[in-house]
Amino acid sequence: MSSSCSGNCSTCSSNCEKKDLHIPANPMSNVKKVIGVVSGKGGVGKSLVTSLCAVAAKTKGYNTAVLDADVTGPSIPKAFGIKGMAEGNDSGLFPRESKLGIKVMSVNLLLDDEEKPVIWRGPVISGMVQQFWQEVIWGDVDYMFVDMPPGTGDVSLTVFQSLPVDGIIIVTTPQDLVTMIVKKAYNMAKMMNIPIIGVVENMSYLECPDCKKKINIFGESKADEIAKQLNVPVLAKLPINPATASLVDKGAVELADTDAFLPVIETLEKI
Repeated sequence: MSSSCSGNCSTCSSNCEKKDLHIPANPMSNVKKVIGVVSGKGGVGKSLVTSLCAVAAKTKGYNTAVLDADVTGPSIPKAFGIKGMAEGNDSGLFPRESKLGIKVMSVNLLLDDEEKPVIWRGPVISGMVQQFWQEVIWGDVDYMFVDMPPGTGDVSLTVFQSLPVDGIIIVTTPQDLVTMIVKKAYNMAKMMNIPIIGVVENMSYLECPDCKKKINIFGESKADEIAKQLNVPVLAKLPINPATASLVDKGAVELADTDAFLPVIETLEKI
C-alpha cells in the first residue's frame, strides 16, 4: 500500500489496491458475529452497554463473549465478578467464563494485580488487542461484543482493520458535547467501511421511584435527533438505574434487567 494511502480506498487518490488487513482468529475459535461497542468519549456507560448486550444475548440462548479492548481502562471482569488470571496451553489462552457462561478476555485477567496500571504506548496496546483475537481460544461464539476504548485512536483503528467487525453500536448520552463527538465515531466507522447498527442513549432519564415521572437530568434526549442526522436507528434509551449500578459494583451485572436490550438483540439477529 502506498505511503500516501489514507486506508480508505474509496477516496484514496493513490490508486492503491485495497488490502484485507484482517488477521486470522485462533484455529480453535469459531466466532460468527463481531459487534463493536463504541463511544466518542469516556464516561457515557459504554462498558455497561457492552455487558448488558452480552447478558441479553446470552439470555436468549446465544453463545456470547466479550473482548475487552479498553486495555488501559478495563472494567468488564469486575462487572461480571470474574477474578483471577486466565490460563492457557500450547494452543493459546482460554477466556474466563461468567456465572452464565459468557466468555471474557481482558488485560486484567493477565495481571497479578488488577489495580496495577497499564502504562503502555499505543502500538503495544493495539498488539494486545490483536493477541486477544488471535491467541485466545474462544470456541464457538454466536456474538462477540468488543468493548472499545473511547475516542478514535490507535485501538479503534486496530479493531476495525484487524477484526472482522460486522457492525458497531454507538453509545451516547443527552449532552450536546457528546452529540458532537458521536459524529466523530460515526464518521470514523464510515471511513473504515464498518456498518453502523444503531445508537443507544444511556442516562436518558431518571424515573422517580414514587410518581414514575421521567426526569431529564442531562437535558432532553438527543437520540432521535442524532439518529435522524446519521440515518441510523435508535436501539434503546436507557434510564439512570441505581439498582443496575449497584449490581455492576457487586460484580453481578448478569442479574440486571435487560428487557430494554431485547430490541438490540433482535436487530443483531437480522445482520
